[in-house]
Amino acid sequence: MNIAQAERTAAELARLLQDDAFAAFAARAGDLHPYDAAVAYLSIAPEQSELRTAFLTHLDPITLTDVLEELDGEERREAFARIGALRAAAVMDRMDNDDLADFLGELSEEARAPYLAAMSDAEAEAVQQLMSYPPETAGRIMNNRYVWLPQHYTVEEAIAKIRAYSDLSESISYLYVIDGERRLLGVVSYRDLILASVEQRIADIMRTRVIHVEAVMDQEQVADLMRNYDFLAVPVVDDASRLVGIITVDDIIDVVMEEADEDIQKLSGSGKDIDFNTRAWTAAGRRLPWLVLLLFIGVLSGTIISGFEETLDRVVALAFFMPMIAGMTGNTGTQSLAVVVRGLIGSKLSGRQALRLVRRELGVGLIIGVTCGLLVTGIAYVWQGNIMLGVVVGVSLLLTLILGTIAGTTVPLLLDKLRVDPAVASGPLITTLNDMLSLLIYFGMASLFLDFLL
Repeated sequence: MNIAQAERTAAELARLLQDDAFAAFAARAGDLHPYDAAVAYLSIAPEQSELRTAFLTHLDPITLTDVLEELDGEERREAFARIGALRAAAVMDRMDNDDLADFLGELSEEARAPYLAAMSDAEAEAVQQLMSYPPETAGRIMNNRYVWLPQHYTVEEAIAKIRAYSDLSESISYLYVIDGERRLLGVVSYRDLILASVEQRIADIMRTRVIHVEAVMDQEQVADLMRNYDFLAVPVVDDASRLVGIITVDDIIDVVMEEADEDIQKLSGSGKDIDFNTRAWTAAGRRLPWLVLLLFIGVLSGTIISGFEETLDRVVALAFFMPMIAGMTGNTGTQSLAVVVRGLIGSKLSGRQALRLVRRELGVGLIIGVTCGLLVTGIAYVWQGNIMLGVVVGVSLLLTLILGTIAGTTVPLLLDKLRVDPAVASGPLITTLNDMLSLLIYFGMASLFLDFLL
């Protein structure tokens, strides 16, 4: 549903609510995909508080649960506050436990307590178990609603169990086989059941080589594994190989998006997550630490320039090319940084691979440097009529572009080797350091050939 359609749907639903056509509203909202219903809800301006409350109040319990699962952060907290404690308890008992753990994990312990108290004992215990795992691990994003089978079941009994639990299970693409102590023994797919006869035992058709993850595994590693094997779901086990949950592909898509956003924030030097709803003071507070640090580093650039004041006074034309030299070096460094960080997100490089990457980027820097150096040499000569000035500017640009490319490549590789997140080698830091080094090279070259420039 595009923006125009969402606005029309929201207007239609609002009109039904204003006309007190609550049954028609519930039917129309129930026909929508949960995501579209959530978009329609968010299309109602926050100032129309009563209309937003009425929207949630007159949804049937199943649709309401689906809509709340589609909301995030502050919007979800606000929606829970609107529906009241009684409906909130019913919704939480229906919600996927991983979504519920994500929601409650954002609340303080004091704010979380009433929600847990309102839930059924079994659901509250399941959610608290998920919340006991560290953030951004497999245990924190898994769901404990899945279909498991004992190995002595027949195919007919397995199909009967699928039918009985299909509404409660988040995913029934795979059926997991466990023993009496819940240890993971094997896996059976839909295809296996369809091709088998109804009398065959699960033990005879299951696959005993089961790709699984441990509950404490980092969520990025889980995403890599599911991408490599093209799984729709993967089982999660504890340290005793007991099956404790499953992670489905929709949860992994969310993880990939979150990790990408996080790395983009680090690369831009803005630190923690900032989105369209972040307040100005909060956004500024998250960006300022990096910028203040870079401000002091940038002062050193001014010190470098003042150290070559005599050279600049004697050849004023050098000033014309300062922004270009510094800017081009920072840009190439940031490009190499982005390439390396993107590659490190997906895999770990061996020493040989890292060396090959550095050589590759050195070649890239050389090609770019020669091309841009020759181009700017010609520009400088035509503009100023001084071939030596063109040579100084061109050679300086060649050297600084090679330097910038190598810096953008080696810094994140070194950080990764030191087990530091390479994304913290942010664009602003690389750019500032390259600015300083490029000015040193530029004015150093100019001072060396000063007599030829006059």
